[in-house]
Amino acid sequence: MSGRFVEVPYRMLPGETLNALLETFVTRQGYDTTDTGAGMRGWVADLERQLERGELIIAHDLQTESTEVMTLAQWRAFGRDLADDEEG
Repeated sequence: MSGRFVEVPYRMLPGETLNALLETFVTRQGYDTTDTGAGMRGWVADLERQLERGELIIAHDLQTESTEVMTLAQWRAFGRDLADDEEG
């Protein structure tokens, strides 16, 4: 992938920032926050465990200055889409 994107180690983020990113991910993915007894906190805790296992990544776009949480599949698909755009 181009040098436009940087993977951000989640441990480098302040707790509030990480929580905000994970809550945005939950909302964007359409998770039902009533599924767990802990609601949003339950989903955020689950996502933190996924980050620890390397199943999710945090990517920062240097061009748009935006930061996103992505699954590895999303990251790989995103990279393929960008490569196609750069070729065209």
